[in-house]
Amino acid sequence: MLNKILKFLKSLIASEKFYVSNIKKSEKTGMLVVQDLNVHYGAIHAIKGVSFEVQQGEIITLIGSNGAGKSTILKTISNVLRKSGGDVFFLEKNLETTEPHKVVEMGISHVPEGRRVFPQLTVYENLQMGAYIRNDKSEIEKDLIIVYKRFPRLKERENQSAGTLSGGEQQMLAMGRALMSRPKILILDEPSMGLAPLLVDEIFNIITDINKAGTTILLVEQNANRALHVSHRGYVLETGKIIASGKSSDLLNDEKVKEAYLSA
Repeated sequence: MLNKILKFLKSLIASEKFYVSNIKKSEKTGMLVVQDLNVHYGAIHAIKGVSFEVQQGEIITLIGSNGAGKSTILKTISNVLRKSGGDVFFLEKNLETTEPHKVVEMGISHVPEGRRVFPQLTVYENLQMGAYIRNDKSEIEKDLIIVYKRFPRLKERENQSAGTLSGGEQQMLAMGRALMSRPKILILDEPSMGLAPLLVDEIFNIITDINKAGTTILLVEQNANRALHVSHRGYVLETGKIIASGKSSDLLNDEKVKEAYLSA
């Protein structure tokens, strides 16, 4: 009798009629997949069914005006802000219950808007904080040398308090700190905000170099023209919804996008 029951159960499990799973799976393949994302601030529906994906090796940009929801999406990916619906997958793992520090351990580093360096700590100490999830001291020192090579001004100000740095130097420090965790994907929120034009050029050149060195990048940037010039693909966000997407070169030549986001 027991063998008959076991045989019956196996036949049920194998059949299409018997399928039970509480684990949501990504409908698309990609390093990072955002699927039907919804976010509320109280009664305000800030993000409304947003879906996009980031493939390994790409620079993907989200562009849009102030208040479109760009930063909200990034915070939700990092799980510092909880979503009200939808899913975020990283390397095919649903981040539903993943704590923010575990998100970093998985390979997602987030440089938030406003840089958020530790002002009382030195440049060196800030960079060491970026490697807090690691215990491979010799490799950390190697990465520190790489960061200093990429951002020479940080080496010059190694023992200076981060709060005394200029805005551009703090942006470099925030990016360097994020790189110290050896991320698989680097999330950048408005890296050019408040910077002089020459520093903006430098930051975007560095973003391109980081990507060429093998790091995937998700970029949120109000300077849509610059963002589309350095990225492979883009998504246009308006009042919490994606209204256009495609190759960055195509978006640069789209008349509606040009009129709304690229006009001088």
